[in-house]
Amino acid sequence: MPGGVVLGESLKKTLGPATAKVMAEHLDLRTVGDLLHHYPRRYEERGQLTRLAELPLDEHVTVVAQVADARVHTFNGGRGQRLEITITDGSGRLQLVFFGRGVHKPHKDLLPGTRAMFAGKVSVFNRKLQLAHPAYERLDEESGAGAVSAFAGRLIPIYPACKGLESWKIAKAVDAVLPQAGEAVDPLPPALREGRGFVPLPEALLKIHRPQTKADIEDARHRLKWDEAFVLQVALARRRYADTQLPAVARRPSPGGLLDAFDARLPFTLTAGQQKVSTEIFCDLAAEHPMHRLLQGEVGSGKTMVALRAMLAVVDAGGQAAMLAPTEVLAQQHHRSVVEMMGDLAEGGMLGGAEHATKVVLLTGSMGAAARRQALLDLVSGDAGIVIGTHALIEDKVRFHDLGLVVVDEQHRFGVEQRDALRGKGNARGEQRTPHLLVMTATPIPRTVAMTVFGDLETSVLDQLPAGRSPIATHVVPAADKPHFLARAWERVREEVEGGHQAYVVCPRIGDSLDEAAKKKSAEDEAEKRPPLAVLEVAEQLANGPLEGLRVEVLHGRMAPDDKDDVMLRFAAGEVDVLVATTVIEVGVNVPNATAMVIMDADRFGVSQLHQLRGRVGRGSAPGLCLLVSEMPEASPARARLAAVAATLDGFELSRIDLEQRREGDVLGQAQSGARSSLRVLAVIDDEEVIAAAREEALSVVAADPELTHLPGLRTALDALLDKDREQYLDKG
Repeated sequence: MPGGVVLGESLKKTLGPATAKVMAEHLDLRTVGDLLHHYPRRYEERGQLTRLAELPLDEHVTVVAQVADARVHTFNGGRGQRLEITITDGSGRLQLVFFGRGVHKPHKDLLPGTRAMFAGKVSVFNRKLQLAHPAYERLDEESGAGAVSAFAGRLIPIYPACKGLESWKIAKAVDAVLPQAGEAVDPLPPALREGRGFVPLPEALLKIHRPQTKADIEDARHRLKWDEAFVLQVALARRRYADTQLPAVARRPSPGGLLDAFDARLPFTLTAGQQKVSTEIFCDLAAEHPMHRLLQGEVGSGKTMVALRAMLAVVDAGGQAAMLAPTEVLAQQHHRSVVEMMGDLAEGGMLGGAEHATKVVLLTGSMGAAARRQALLDLVSGDAGIVIGTHALIEDKVRFHDLGLVVVDEQHRFGVEQRDALRGKGNARGEQRTPHLLVMTATPIPRTVAMTVFGDLETSVLDQLPAGRSPIATHVVPAADKPHFLARAWERVREEVEGGHQAYVVCPRIGDSLDEAAKKKSAEDEAEKRPPLAVLEVAEQLANGPLEGLRVEVLHGRMAPDDKDDVMLRFAAGEVDVLVATTVIEVGVNVPNATAMVIMDADRFGVSQLHQLRGRVGRGSAPGLCLLVSEMPEASPARARLAAVAATLDGFELSRIDLEQRREGDVLGQAQSGARSSLRVLAVIDDEEVIAAAREEALSVVAADPELTHLPGLRTALDALLDKDREQYLDKG
């Protein structure tokens, strides 16, 4: 991590304004320190050629290869010239093309037998891969011994590059700043560095940029990975420490109160998992500093029940609880299910309300003015113990009597500012008191991601399904290879409906004129990939075809909120047989009578998303069936993904597969985009041990010295990590 005045120096000074501008605009490198931390992506060995057979389309690549042949073609009656060069590396061949006046120099430089590095964007022409006008740098002896040794002897570092700045130009820029690596301030406490036998930071920087041997690269990467993991974990540990310093009101449920009355009515016993997690939550609520807990649980594992009991405990202790849902549909649904679960315990202040009852109010943006006024009044007076709503809860007008607990459903849909704004509502009586926080997510998060992204939260996991939940059978339907399988899928849907059940059909697109504009791509795109199947088209085909006579309705995000609610309510009431929908049904839709789901173009969805969708069936006593329809060929990676989903119901196993395939950038999601820029050599999946060990060390360092007074190097590194709007990324809690 950059440290010292020298490393904070602008690159303009060292490299000149033109190069510095390209680096800043395309690679976000602005200082000497930034460039020193721009590590090579891989290394080429002199004598060992890159594999041309594995070039990715549309990406900037750097290859080392040998010229096989070179020919100049003329066109336009001899007026135009085109130079075509074929290069080879033993694994494959690649064509380079140069046009017009640009053909003379390469024609002279790149004679057959010449070895060189080539950089450019891979494109397709006449069904063959090619590089048009690539930049190149010869590696043969004639170009002078100096040029060859400038490529670091034997291992050539290949840097993440961009248009206008090839890997070797970056290498030369690194050479210019490398002498300053000696100024790098080491973020690791000396005891930690020596105890783990790490090389000093300047040496690590030298070894990663200009390794003499493969062992150098290993040493350097191991050390730099630790820096990243450790500094990140220190940032999270300091957040957690700061949170423990905030005052909160301990909330202990009163015996014989609302919670006991609720438990006494439960028609079932809580699972061992629910009891264990509830105990953890109640311990947190009884403390004088705010709870920060992430509750992970598969769809249907009973998270809502656990959260509701926590809310009742807080109401029992004289406080109020707020539950924040990402959409109106979900807020209404949570409100309905909470009121159903509580019965007359939710009728506080009403005739017929039970002895310990409280009011449960709903607050959303689309409520009528009168209902809204009443809800706001119930909150400020304290009559409503529980409020459920969308981010309408965060508006300035909303005041609480004594907010004690905030439950956030589906964490990643809420930004930090929103969460902090709601927390600020805990100061209603002029006292600074932070509400307790419980975050629920149905997306299984691998342990490493939980440690990295939600590192400032304690984690609880509900991993067993409550009694009465049925197993879900999942099968892949290869529509292109075996069309009769698809026909059979629609028969199965009919059979479920005839048996008194209901079904979902999920499509990737809505399919109307607004969509059409979005999908118009170039001709070869169209030939390559037909547009994904759309709700409106599929619904029509099914209603007039294989599902004729059944009650088929559509549901998608562009419908008016009232229409959406109307369709959902009728589906829940059993008045609709088949719901053709987009992924709007992914979160929180609960219809126990729905037993079958057909996901069209299933290969267009991520692994975790398919698992989420599948969790919508089998919620009652009848077994669930999920059919993944795909036209992808059997050997494709997409089909392997689908096979993985069909093979296991374990969401954590699937989230790991998902992470391995998409790498961490997407899984951490755009909301955590800071992670992209801050993790350079640390791979969230592969480095689980490093992250876990760094977390332990970070916790003990922060416990001993919360302000890092004795660790100036670590403080500097922390400032560098947090200054680039990355607070947000760390603020996901």
